[in-house]
Amino acid sequence: MKRRLILALSVCALFSASSHAADDLKKIATELDGYRFEFPCRDPMPENPKPGADGISARMTNDPATNDKFTDVKKFGGEAGKRYKVTLRVRGVVEPMMYKDGQQVGERFYIGGAPNNATYNIYKLSVSAPASHFFFNRDDKVGHRIFTIDYTATIEIEGGATLTFHGDGQNGHMITNFSKLVVPEIAPAPQPYNGQFIQLNVLSVEEVK
Repeated sequence: MKRRLILALSVCALFSASSHAADDLKKIATELDGYRFEFPCRDPMPENPKPGADGISARMTNDPATNDKFTDVKKFGGEAGKRYKVTLRVRGVVEPMMYKDGQQVGERFYIGGAPNNATYNIYKLSVSAPASHFFFNRDDKVGHRIFTIDYTATIEIEGGATLTFHGDGQNGHMITNFSKLVVPEIAPAPQPYNGQFIQLNVLSVEEVK
């Protein structure tokens, strides 16, 4: 009985140590965890939105060259020279966008390549090392549609890499959240977000050996 108790305690200690190590690794992705791309609508959401309604972005400027673009630059943690595998959960309410010359993974995630339409919203994450970029709202065709996304994607990031989050509405307009879609457990749930957004959450970080 004593040997079984010692063995059980040893297993618990190993599990606890492994759990702490995983939590410590996850901390290096703090700047990535919880990041939100947001395209809020300028006008309040009507009580009975028109299906397929187009709306003006609250980010719109009077300068066509900048319009409703935004960029946030952050730093990934970890040790220089080490590479980490980061698994993200990607959730939000978005309109469709087409991309080309890259790699489609699943239904919505797209690695590399470039936008393939001049008017719909772009959601992009660029990583300085290894040099790579990713899009999150891929579709076969654009149109006045809005939908929720909820999927996981795994990317590789080197310690100390620069993360560049870039959103581009391209024309100051967006497809509104006319269906009042809600992503459970994501603010402002249970209320619908007045516009579009994508939230990234880090599920795990592992060192690439």
